[in-house]
Amino acid sequence: MSTILPNARLHWIHNTDFAPQAPYGPAQQAILGGAAFQQANEQIRRWPGYAPTPLRDLAGLAAAAGVRQILYKQEAHRFGLGSFKALGGAYAVSRLLLRELNQRLGRTDLGIEDLLSGRYRDLTQSMTVTCATDGNHGRSVAWGAERFGCQCVIYIHATVSEGRKAAIESYGAQVVRTPGNYDDSVRQAAEDAARLDRFVVSDTSYPGYMDVPKDVMQGYGVMADEALQQITRTDDGVLPTHVFLQGGVGGLAAAVCAHFWEHLGERRPRFIVVEPDKAACLYESAKAGHPVAVHGELDTVMAGLACGEVSLLAWEILHPGVQAFLTVDDAAALDTVRLLADSPYGDAPLVAGESAVAGLAGALAALADPGARAALGLNADSRILLFGSEGATDPVLYEEIVGRKPEDIGEPA
Repeated sequence: MSTILPNARLHWIHNTDFAPQAPYGPAQQAILGGAAFQQANEQIRRWPGYAPTPLRDLAGLAAAAGVRQILYKQEAHRFGLGSFKALGGAYAVSRLLLRELNQRLGRTDLGIEDLLSGRYRDLTQSMTVTCATDGNHGRSVAWGAERFGCQCVIYIHATVSEGRKAAIESYGAQVVRTPGNYDDSVRQAAEDAARLDRFVVSDTSYPGYMDVPKDVMQGYGVMADEALQQITRTDDGVLPTHVFLQGGVGGLAAAVCAHFWEHLGERRPRFIVVEPDKAACLYESAKAGHPVAVHGELDTVMAGLACGEVSLLAWEILHPGVQAFLTVDDAAALDTVRLLADSPYGDAPLVAGESAVAGLAGALAALADPGARAALGLNADSRILLFGSEGATDPVLYEEIVGRKPEDIGEPA
């Protein structure tokens, strides 16, 4: 039994809707995958600066945790934005602008090269995209707006750090801070957009707002596709047995789960979603058997996961596709950030933000809990895949947690 995080406060629940033999059916296909994913994959791979992010093999940590393998998909340097979100928000901005351009010009043939060329910038500059964010999604939307030539207004809630605010502003976006929590800022962004004729580019879906979040999640699927290709190209090519995914509104987890489910069918790994115990909307939805909201300040150090309401589209993938839902406490996340930076088991050190490590924290906490370990089928032959969704997106906070600056960690190139 692992003793790496022996004191983590872990809660877990089996998903009674889990259907391990179910095919990836029409209901899921209408949300993620198929031709829509191929379009996203082809476009994003043509963006200047695209490169697959590395898949790190944490052999020392795996041995210490008592499992066969731990793989960590490191998103810390995706397009220079610091997180996997670069794939989603910016792609959705490009899709929205192309739809508007084609409609306004009476065309159907405009594509990504037309946006990147700037030849229609006089039209795109008259459009404004907007969203609410904990930090990373807003940074991606702002980056996409700057890259593709439109205006951008981003809403952040009361507890988003000044460092993350400044990072969004660096791409030319106007940032509006609102009272309340993330879900309050989502509502404010939507209300202002309706009044001011802006285009909402949200990473969460709700009644009457479904199309753009599909584009966001299709972009995330590129990360899952890279990981699957990287795994199958290794010497043994053995698939993971378990994938631990951070929660939030569910978009990342749904995108990864959907891609593996669509392409592997019954051979897909077990998927486990991990959330902060202070913001566990997916866990509570699994307990209730349907989407429910959690309320309050949602004040967790895992700022990118401080969400109280489930994305309805993501839930359509997760409720039949995920085996279990876990929650972990903030102390476990902070310990895991330090664990990756200090690398006491001989692996290369890694820079990971507080939200990036939720999956790893959940896996290590489950390995330290005999009941969870048995229920989730974790043993010496387990191969665990993780998605390190962000780097030090707030360098000041990272230094406070680790005691060193991100650039002093000695992370491999």
